[in-house]
Amino acid sequence: MHSIAHGTLSKMASHLAQPVEYSLRLGDEAIALNPHLRQKIKLRYTGAIFCESCGRKTKRSFSQGYCYPCFKKLASCDLCVVSPDRCHYDQGTCRDPEWGERFCMQPHLVYLANSSAVKVGITKPDQLPTRWIDQGASQALPVMRVATRQQSGLVEVIFKQEVSDRTQWQTMLKSEGARLDLRSFRDELFATLDADIQALQQRFGIQAIQNDLDAQPVDIEYPVQQYPTKVVSLNFDKQPNIEGILLGIKGQYLIFDIGVINIRKFTSYEVEFIG
Repeated sequence: MHSIAHGTLSKMASHLAQPVEYSLRLGDEAIALNPHLRQKIKLRYTGAIFCESCGRKTKRSFSQGYCYPCFKKLASCDLCVVSPDRCHYDQGTCRDPEWGERFCMQPHLVYLANSSAVKVGITKPDQLPTRWIDQGASQALPVMRVATRQQSGLVEVIFKQEVSDRTQWQTMLKSEGARLDLRSFRDELFATLDADIQALQQRFGIQAIQNDLDAQPVDIEYPVQQYPTKVVSLNFDKQPNIEGILLGIKGQYLIFDIGVINIRKFTSYEVEFIG
């Protein structure tokens, strides 16, 4: 084994193929991971973390890759990013209105995804299919188009009356998952939630909140040689040297014969890849 790359971690890059093609990003370098399946690799955490925004060294990572001052300052770290229904842009209190215009006041999609089970989610159109892959979804289907991120969050709240917005990551990592008829599932949700959806359309206008009945489901296959029967979580903070046989990649997880690690969780950690 020898050192192949060294740098700060970013979430894995992916390309929709059969199966998905993954790259591990370390600083400016990207290592194709699929060729390393069934091979022994080592990830060595140096003990250093560098803020994704300002680059300063930090003892702890906040919101997946930021130092505390940036975490408190940046609009991308505000609570409304994970709870978009709580967007406060229209109140004039956005941390960075220009960022809000670029990120939040743009068209979004509401989708159903089959990861550990059917879940609802939101994203910008240009983030597909990456968003689905990052969540380890085996199937996905856009179901609504809306004018802003806040509106997508409000639609998501309605859908959460019937379906979760979370992935049970341990379940997702144990199998491919059973295939489902997402279009039938969507139609049943539309029928059940029709009154709430119509109320939202009356509030924002029917052009802002639209059902998408023409979208086709997307099937996603992952490069997994063997799923674990028991999911053991690996953590750089407790185990700086992670060495094992790479058995698969799904979502943002590397699946080793010794356990699994969520790469996105350790964004901005300085790591050496040895293979």
